[in-house]
Amino acid sequence: MLPISRRSSLAALSVLALAPLPALAQSWPSRPVHIVVAYPAGGVADAVARALGDKLATQWGTPVIIDNRGGASGSIGMDAVAKAAPDGYTLGFSAISPLSLNPHVGKLPYDPVLDIAPVASVMYSPVLLLATPASTSRDFRDLLAAAKNNPGAVRWATSGQASLGHIMLAQIEQAAKVQITHIPYKGGSQQTGDALSGQFEILSINAGAAVMQHIKAGKLRPLAVGAPKRLDSLPEVPTLAELGYPRANLSSQFGVFAPARTPPAVLERLNRDINQALALPDLRSKLQATDNVPTGGSADDFAKAIAREYDNIGRVIRAGHIRAQ
Repeated sequence: MLPISRRSSLAALSVLALAPLPALAQSWPSRPVHIVVAYPAGGVADAVARALGDKLATQWGTPVIIDNRGGASGSIGMDAVAKAAPDGYTLGFSAISPLSLNPHVGKLPYDPVLDIAPVASVMYSPVLLLATPASTSRDFRDLLAAAKNNPGAVRWATSGQASLGHIMLAQIEQAAKVQITHIPYKGGSQQTGDALSGQFEILSINAGAAVMQHIKAGKLRPLAVGAPKRLDSLPEVPTLAELGYPRANLSSQFGVFAPARTPPAVLERLNRDINQALALPDLRSKLQATDNVPTGGSADDFAKAIAREYDNIGRVIRAGHIRAQ
């Protein structure tokens, strides 16, 4: 298998070589479009996909049907997209981790580049680094000092082995030359509940309304954020890049995907229509209310972002000998 960066370039060149098909783009869609959400119903990703689907349905004048296929850290849903007919009537909504992270920790039933086409980035979900009641760290530097003074004594909980939070932890350990004990959960409310009761010192978790309530109540203390820039809701909290750890400055980027070999004209229209939907004030407000940041942009920029994260995560995983459970 070629490295993803080289294969992304080859895939992009092959798409550019194809002639545009404006007539096809004008006639599409003529029937309902299915969006496979790679996560269970009821979560933030599902809510965003449904809100975006409603806007696209209005633009297209045809129903958009949401199909939740959670499991295997997004790989089950992305496999369904990879195996769907490349006609623009089956799309995927997922974080980029099934393409950038999952290939490093297990065998996948799809090729992350050759079987799936990135269409448009939709949002990024910042990853918060929080101190629990068990921690005396006032800021990120205090955390590093505690880890250096007592190797392994600081416990850091993430949503799971080989998760984005685990990659963030491993990158900080490698760069700062500290030892921190990883506590992998399987997501869900238990992780937050144990944080509030002080079962460990540090929690990394995606931003959202529920966790922000605990921060505002003073029950969890933000030390840093993984995001391209500081959050409007936490303007005093620095990003990990600002703190000198740019490779650990990871956030969950979500977007829309299509099966490879979907006609280029359809992909171009999809990208244009998604960007138009993301420019609508009510959709942007819906995302920002949960501290998710709307993105948008070209398919090429989205593909390059996936390739960069694939390379960065691969380096961290190899250096830390990280394996999936």
